Amino acid sequence: MSTYQSYTDNDLVSLLKENDYAAYTEIYNRYSGLLYVHACKRLKDREAAKDLIQELFTSTWNNRYKLKIDTQLSSYLYTAVRYLVIKLISRKNLEENYFNSLKDTIENGRVVTDYLVREKQLTQIIEKEIDALPSKMRNIFFMSRRLHLSHREIANQLELSEATVKKQVNNALKILRIKLDTYQILLFLILPSLF
Repeated sequence: MSTYQSYTDNDLVSLLKENDYAAYTEIYNRYSGLLYVHACKRLKDREAAKDLIQELFTSTWNNRYKLKIDTQLSSYLYTAVRYLVIKLISRKNLEENYFNSLKDTIENGRVVTDYLVREKQLTQIIEKEIDALPSKMRNIFFMSRRLHLSHREIANQLELSEATVKKQVNNALKILRIKLDTYQILLFLILPSLF
């Protein structure tokens, strides 16, 4: 039996704040399954629940130094899951309303002008977010998505490993997805060449 399994939640949180990855792993092992079931019941979508729990624990690790838990760890985690579920449902409702509005516009024949305006606005937003990426990441992303070079070709040109190129592209996509959260589905529909 691992010594971490015998620690209290408060002990684990204290160790987590001190950058103890084993404490983080124990918290994950202790709560991820229960939180996943809780999220599944609310979302009725296993993949969405899995992503939500991954997001929660990634955020917990990334924010470990400034983590403030005034209640029991279990209460804190359940509240965080509840918040993430509400946020996800709200986002889905917003997207559904937007697409219903878009559908109405298409059916009423005003699509061309509206589409062009939205496409231009979306392109500007995407370009702004791509420009905000760190320069090395932006360059690799550009080579991958705009020049359509493989990871190997980029790695050879920039004298990097393929793993580094892949990680930079993935990090760029992750950053863009977060920043363009409400536009994510629209991106794939209107500008599939970017992603």
